[in-house]
Amino acid sequence: MPDGSSTAHVYRPKFVTVLAEGYSFVSLRKDGMAALTVAIVALPLSMAIAVASGVSPERGLYTAVVGGFLVSALGGSRFQVGGPAGAFIVLVAATVAKFGIEGLLFTVLLSGAMLTVIGLLRLGSLIRYIPHAVAVGFTCGIAVTILASQLKDLGGLTLAGVEPGPLFPKLAMLGQALPTLSPAALAVGVGSTAVIFLLRRWRPTWPGMLIAIVAASIATLLLRLPIETIGSHFGGLAHGLLAPRLPLFTWSGLLEILPMALSFTLLGGIESLLSAKVADAMTRRKHRYNMELVAQGIANMASALFGGISVTGTIARTATNIRAGAVSPVAGMLHSGFLLIFMLVAAPLASFIPLSALAGLLVVVAWNMAERKEFRDLLRDWRTGSVLVATFGLTIVEDLTVGIIAGCLLAAGFAIFDRVVRKRETNVEIPTSPPSMVGDRATRGD
Repeated sequence: MPDGSSTAHVYRPKFVTVLAEGYSFVSLRKDGMAALTVAIVALPLSMAIAVASGVSPERGLYTAVVGGFLVSALGGSRFQVGGPAGAFIVLVAATVAKFGIEGLLFTVLLSGAMLTVIGLLRLGSLIRYIPHAVAVGFTCGIAVTILASQLKDLGGLTLAGVEPGPLFPKLAMLGQALPTLSPAALAVGVGSTAVIFLLRRWRPTWPGMLIAIVAASIATLLLRLPIETIGSHFGGLAHGLLAPRLPLFTWSGLLEILPMALSFTLLGGIESLLSAKVADAMTRRKHRYNMELVAQGIANMASALFGGISVTGTIARTATNIRAGAVSPVAGMLHSGFLLIFMLVAAPLASFIPLSALAGLLVVVAWNMAERKEFRDLLRDWRTGSVLVATFGLTIVEDLTVGIIAGCLLAAGFAIFDRVVRKRETNVEIPTSPPSMVGDRATRGD
């Protein structure tokens, strides 16, 4: 197996490597079919993640088109597909609530610059060594937070005020709003979730998410259900990309945004490299992790310039790409092209999509993110269990950055303690026993 992280090619995009090896029409056909499959999956998912993040749905599509193209064209993985990720929903929503859309765009731009620098300094290996218990802990914490964030739209609830960001105040407000529950919205949302799960079990090759969204939209339109849709909430969807521009910022605002940008950078690096590692395991290849971080950074900066949100390599889309028969980064690049065509041709139809159906889709995303078996297995050892619970608990109670830092510090503390104990054991002098005692011990078989 070629070592994709070799020093000679550490900053060579895999797309360049593929072209140097020779790219045939047969490969283009395989990549084209895989790209269409991934685009069909990414279309509703990108809009759902954007809506859940507190921005308009087209910003999710801008992210998938611009950022997704650059992740594949410049990345260090043959199969990585980039786009908006469910893991960023909480961070994006919190940033929009605190700094507005311009603050979000500047945060994404700044985090992209940080990711690029990390990759150029060859620090990608540091991110790769984050303890497994920490990765599972914050992933499960994010899954719980995403699920909680979708309850309002899933049930069509009407809140008395602005929905809180922290989990427990959010649940308290949602509980108070239960009398406003819309049976129609709940039926559409739960029905969309059920359709996706059932199709995944009985027809795994079918685009379950798209089928569920289309069916929910048709049912809402024909039955004239009194529920909120993309059109009623956001208006019409844009018919193409925005012209690129720098987001507004001030030097004083830079200091305020910096901690949030660090969180985006940390999560973006972890998510993209985890996704690339999954692709490696599925294809028996090896990605160039520093080149991958550089590509993720450039993709985030470009996404911000075109009005998109944070972009990263996503496991669901990357795995779909591989299973659909992709052979090179061209598949990820073409997937962005297909999404752009969908925006140009079918933008008016997106207005009929119910918000509760998108919430149902994200319930499936949260379910898939939660590594339930890994969580149970890690709890069997008290040390890894402590790291896991600390990361998970702080992620849902405080925020992602606090959870990751606490988990890493706790894991480091255990590692240092073990090293000190082993060093002491090796330095202890073992007293020499008298010959008669050694003989006696050997005779007794002790």
